Amino acid sequence: MAKPRSRKKNGTVEIEAKVYRHPTADSPLRPDVGTQPQFRKTKPPVKYRYDSSVSPALEWDAQNSAREFGEWLLSLIDESSRLPAPHLFDQPRVFKRPDSTVASVRSLQEAVEQLKRLGGPFLNWAGKAERLSFDVPTLPLFVHERLSTKAIIETLKGHKKVQTEQLMFDLFADPQHSIADQVLKAYEYRDKWVNRLILGDSLVVMNSLLHYEGLGSQVQMIYMDPPYGIKFGSNFQPFVRKRDVGHNDDDDMTREPEMVQAYRDTWELGLHSYLSYLRDRLLLARDLLTPSGSIFVQISDENLHHVRELMDEVFGSNNFISIIAFTKAAGGLESSDRVGSRLDYLVWYSKNSEQIKYRPLYEKRLDPIDSGFTMIELSNGERRTLTAEEKKKQEPIPTGSRLFASILMTKPGPGTKFEIEFNGKKYNSGKRWWGTTKEGLEKVIQEKRVLATEKSIRFLRYFDDFQFKSLSNLWDGLGGAADPIYVVQTSSEVIRRCVLMTTDPGDLVVDPTCGSGTTAYVCEQWGRRWITVDTSRVPLALARQRLLTATYPYYKLRDETSGPIAGFVYERKQNSKGEQIGGIVPHVTLKSIANNEPPAEEILVDRPEEIKNITRVTGPFCLEATIPTPLSFDDDSTDRNKFESQEDYGSYVSRMLEVLRKSPILQLGGGKKVQIKNVRLPAKTLSLSAEAVVMNGQEKPVALVFGPENGAVSEKL
Repeated sequence: MAKPRSRKKNGTVEIEAKVYRHPTADSPLRPDVGTQPQFRKTKPPVKYRYDSSVSPALEWDAQNSAREFGEWLLSLIDESSRLPAPHLFDQPRVFKRPDSTVASVRSLQEAVEQLKRLGGPFLNWAGKAERLSFDVPTLPLFVHERLSTKAIIETLKGHKKVQTEQLMFDLFADPQHSIADQVLKAYEYRDKWVNRLILGDSLVVMNSLLHYEGLGSQVQMIYMDPPYGIKFGSNFQPFVRKRDVGHNDDDDMTREPEMVQAYRDTWELGLHSYLSYLRDRLLLARDLLTPSGSIFVQISDENLHHVRELMDEVFGSNNFISIIAFTKAAGGLESSDRVGSRLDYLVWYSKNSEQIKYRPLYEKRLDPIDSGFTMIELSNGERRTLTAEEKKKQEPIPTGSRLFASILMTKPGPGTKFEIEFNGKKYNSGKRWWGTTKEGLEKVIQEKRVLATEKSIRFLRYFDDFQFKSLSNLWDGLGGAADPIYVVQTSSEVIRRCVLMTTDPGDLVVDPTCGSGTTAYVCEQWGRRWITVDTSRVPLALARQRLLTATYPYYKLRDETSGPIAGFVYERKQNSKGEQIGGIVPHVTLKSIANNEPPAEEILVDRPEEIKNITRVTGPFCLEATIPTPLSFDDDSTDRNKFESQEDYGSYVSRMLEVLRKSPILQLGGGKKVQIKNVRLPAKTLSLSAEAVVMNGQEKPVALVFGPENGAVSEKL
């Protein structure tokens, strides 16, 4: 239980600062930055293969065995159809493709489903057929900072007289593992869970989470907000104070090498590269998700159709859940030559639609008349339709009356058929079926919950039976983010709804597109564990500051010792007007009346009980980065084998030489700069990468050494 508020001597109330922790969860120990020269637990790159069977081109081909696979499936359908229901094989049938991937079939139903998939829609683009697999470096993650708002507050409150090193330890809650422990126990020793900000390419980071940390099938929700298109302005906003980014303006180009490389590599072939970029990341995201997990991809109408097709291919069309449209900031994109755009979209897929975790969200009906409750029961029992003046709110609703609507009591699916008498007239369900039994319907009539029309009877639903409605896939009135850091920043309400619909407290959420850290902020507020990734230092720095300075409500936990995973406390409460203000709300339905049951109770997951005298701050989190272990390119064969090939290194050096020739002015520390010319390969030594001439007054020769493209500089180098 939470501690009560305490009073100081002067009578003021002291608000306690607390955090949520996740004591039942852990993660592998990651080494600190600086230990990479001693880190030897390297792993080779991982090869990911695409599913070539989805191609509808049934051709005899060494790489694409779709035709052979289709004929194999037809033979299985013929074989299994002769087996007794449910047409199961005694042993799974296995098909091995030329690319070493394996397909297995256990029943007639599975064979039919896979054959249908062969004939499904197929999106093709340049490079897709030629690139049936791709390699991702398997890099360890090194911790740069361990941060804790709670530790900072407690240290400053206590005014401890400690040495500088101890003060830094208190401020940032650093566990101070020895270098030997970090190197020897890294990725083996289980450590306490802390949330994580990670600097690096999302593809490389997700691969690291899968193969260094074993997080496959451990993530409950993934939220991706990728670039909306291939233009630079839709990918990056390099400057916080400058919101307008030009596509071909050099002044708008970021100076971060990671961002430049990401932009160069991703969009080299325009839309074709964009599609490959998305599919690669979706494949790894699928491997991270739990069977009950969900993924949301935020996109605009520019490439919505492509994203839907890609996700059909990666996750399967049977795992599609919904496309959610939500409004952007008021007004949206205005244009004089076309219709203005006010909508962005969330494409929602599950890992397995049959096992999906879904928690319905409700919103209160603010206006009963606009919600269809256009009939009224007066205090004397008389029932009538609202007048035109009452519907337009030109006349008040009579005091003591109840608004209601009439609802069908039949359903299209199989059920029961019978005749029922009401007010001396007999009614049946027509071409449909009754939604309850005859005894149940008689109970509904007895409770005076029936209205008669000329040909049918309908259920009478009062507005106060349940003053809420389930969210649809149109989220209107959200607007933009409050005080946005970035012009394209997503409203926290959008991510909040996704989190609450598909996760429970304590579940793990991953956002490979950190941006301003909205996903981390929302997950922290609602007690979810989180990992967020970005390829740029700027958004991570902004997200770090946002989290360290944030405060949240303290929601009451079912079990303080277990943390959020035990769940929040929800209570049924009313205010002085009789309105339901708690997290548990009664729901009177046709079923509850027909079965003479108490009303069902709906849990409003966004209304947990709040403890007012506690201000909650962000829990401990760490800042990490993907750092390749040191590489060298001298005669040491051990180091040489870590790189893909000497040819790759030669290509890298050639690119660097070209960069120096085009940008010959080098910026040095202290505002100094030098200009070089005659950049070329070294004439007499293989130890150097290049040589040139410095032009600072008197010309002097200079030697250059390039570190590895994706690695730290080794001690020998």
